[in-house]
Amino acid sequence: MRSYTLREWESLPYGDGEGCIPEALAAQLAGVARSSALAGSGGQGVLEEHRRHLRARGVVGVLAAPSGSLEILPKIDVSEADPTARNAAIRKRLIHMLAVALDLKIDTGRMTELDWQRDTLLEILIRIFADKLTEAVRRGMPRRYLTKEDDLQALRGTLDLTRQFTRHAVNPSMLACRFDEFSEDISLNRIMKAAVSHLSRVSRNPANRQRLQELAFVYGEIGDVPVPGLRWDEVVIDRTNRAWSELMGMASLFLRNRYQTTSSGAGQGTALLFEMNVLFEEYVGRLLLRTLSGTEFSVQLQGGRLFCLTSVENGRGVFQTKPDILIRHAGKVVHVIDTKWKQISARFDDPKQGVSQSDVYQMMAYGQLYRAPRLTLLYPRHDKLSDAGVVLARHRISGRETLLETACVTIGNPVLLMAELNEMLDGNVTATGRQSDPAEFVDEHAETQAQLGYGS
Repeated sequence: MRSYTLREWESLPYGDGEGCIPEALAAQLAGVARSSALAGSGGQGVLEEHRRHLRARGVVGVLAAPSGSLEILPKIDVSEADPTARNAAIRKRLIHMLAVALDLKIDTGRMTELDWQRDTLLEILIRIFADKLTEAVRRGMPRRYLTKEDDLQALRGTLDLTRQFTRHAVNPSMLACRFDEFSEDISLNRIMKAAVSHLSRVSRNPANRQRLQELAFVYGEIGDVPVPGLRWDEVVIDRTNRAWSELMGMASLFLRNRYQTTSSGAGQGTALLFEMNVLFEEYVGRLLLRTLSGTEFSVQLQGGRLFCLTSVENGRGVFQTKPDILIRHAGKVVHVIDTKWKQISARFDDPKQGVSQSDVYQMMAYGQLYRAPRLTLLYPRHDKLSDAGVVLARHRISGRETLLETACVTIGNPVLLMAELNEMLDGNVTATGRQSDPAEFVDEHAETQAQLGYGS
């Protein structure tokens, strides 16, 4: 099966030569992309179909059709010049962002075993899931008591009188029993089995397929439930099964949200996709939670719900706002941060630096509604901003004391990013508050970061 890799906003020409994709395969992959929830109303939110080429948009992940796959990687600046090594380095950074956003713990041993250069993002995530699930089932599958009903010759549990006198009135030798049974056939295990079954049909990596086959054997006695029929609401994560929380998150990623099996032309296709705007927001937000842990400040992700307008007739709110990140102190919003996954201009002679007017108006609305004295548009750092500080520019909103600033942070190095967040937030933190020390994060995760190539 042919495999191709693009970065966001790059194009792949049609053709049979090197660096080209057969037009028939391109049509299949475009069909899978159109079936994605991220395709948008026009159907081209993931891939744009043009006369001579496919063009990726701001969505990353993997699209797979029966005869080939397309991996879309984010535009993250890395130092590697070789294309293969560069893609491997970007995959590492992307996996790290996903691990932070999804609360995944990836140990160093697993890092070294992964084939970053040859495996796609999908195969890497399948490997991580299969390894974690194998470790979990070795410790034992979760079980709980389930109430069951059965007709038996000897009483077990309690007698179901209603069923006894309706079903067995003419055959009293059989007893309508109701009893509790300690069972492994529960919703959590059914979800794991569904994930294993689903990924077995998707994976093309021989080692992954072998691991999934072994897991399928382990789950052989667990009931088969179609994905739409899985009871996610019945799964309760508590102290007895806390180790399964990560696996539930990964299963949800594969089966519920952005991962989907879709019809594509004559065959089936799959898509594992992430919108970089959303991922960047979640990544920064979770690191901000760590950064301000133990201080007088609290962080809310997508916590705002105020309306821009209120109807005079019925008092109904119109145009609800959803700021990416709110920082509160003593119950008041002191800082609104909106993340923007796009390159800000490095031209310091340009007073706007590529910041859109609509973004500025949006932040002004946030400042007015949430009474926040400080507003930040936060962008990823790129090569042309390597020597720039965290805060690129500060402006005061005319007629008010509110500050609107543009800032950039380094993607792919969590230690440096947390230090930059500390620097950016310095104006917020009081003397009585305690900012997290990035060194603590370094000490805690130094080995993993070395395996990922951070600090290089």
